[in-house]
Amino acid sequence: MRVVAAMSGGVDSAVAAARMLEAGHEVVGVHLALSQSAATLRESARGCCTIEDAGDARRVADVLGIPFYVWDMAARFQRDVVEDFRAEYAAGRTPNPCLRCNEKIKFAALLDKALALGFDAVATGHYARIVESVGADGGVQRELHRAVDSAKDQSYVLGVLDTEQLARSFFPLGDTTKPDIRREAAERGFYVANKPDSHDVCFIADGDTRGWLTRRLGAAPGEIVDTDGTVVGEHQGAYAYTVGQRRGLALGRPAADGQPRYVVEVRPETNQVVVGTADLLGVDAITGDHARWCGPAPEGVVRVGAQVRAHGEEYPATAWADGDRVEVRLDERIRGVAPGQSVVLYEGTRVVGSATIAAARLDRAKAR
Repeated sequence: MRVVAAMSGGVDSAVAAARMLEAGHEVVGVHLALSQSAATLRESARGCCTIEDAGDARRVADVLGIPFYVWDMAARFQRDVVEDFRAEYAAGRTPNPCLRCNEKIKFAALLDKALALGFDAVATGHYARIVESVGADGGVQRELHRAVDSAKDQSYVLGVLDTEQLARSFFPLGDTTKPDIRREAAERGFYVANKPDSHDVCFIADGDTRGWLTRRLGAAPGEIVDTDGTVVGEHQGAYAYTVGQRRGLALGRPAADGQPRYVVEVRPETNQVVVGTADLLGVDAITGDHARWCGPAPEGVVRVGAQVRAHGEEYPATAWADGDRVEVRLDERIRGVAPGQSVVLYEGTRVVGSATIAAARLDRAKAR
């Protein structure tokens, strides 16, 4: 196969490209230029997409002896990921930009361009596995599964991929642990073998999401209210708060019972942040929209595992699809589920699909 290896400049994508080459594929390395004003050097381990990262990727390609290109997708990334991130927070939701990047950039814009240029597939350094099985029609189907290294598993952020995208994707690292990947990179003579991983939101290099949002949305003073409507504090922008948050509230009035209070709701229409006690955070029912299935959509009510954070716990649940919407009923209450997050559904290690959380609530009928 002719394969585009997406090379970020990190150790994972370097080893992924090397493994694809050794598997006998014709490999071309591609670094995505996603920043409209790329820095010369990384400011910390958080950021990526710098000129330094592009140089690191090129050095690995030179060691491997494969062609290397930089594809400019900064405008698309700005529109589909960065602006989406800003707009979601402004609307009182808590987005996951990594899922949006995989959906809109790495497995849409990148894959589409690769296919248009005559390539057969894209390979990335994500920690996940593709498992082939025989479908009901006798044909071979590709399933997305969790990685062997549970600490590095990235199947959650790949839950937006559909069947056609999975058919054109390779994840060569899914059967290996991160320490072994670093050892392999060192043995191959890659300069990036000990390079720190990027993490959190890649386009917010200093990790200060509140500061980033304030610079783009401006100060918007408003009220922090208790669940009965009593004003207990002030904020400079409701967009800076998320459901489940406890720190940074700076409340002027303590709760009558002395219990700590958390953000339980963000109301962008009134510019209010609602706080309450921890028991109000418990939910056992989730409604999701923008459903994406990594195979056929489930028929009827099915048993699944539900995960609502990239490195969070998986919870037993039942789920059913209704067109573009998904209903999930958890076996137990969980806390701090915010609109805008994604719920990814699993059957064992297999990823069934994902949806964006539109609402999370306590099933009152069940609670009685």
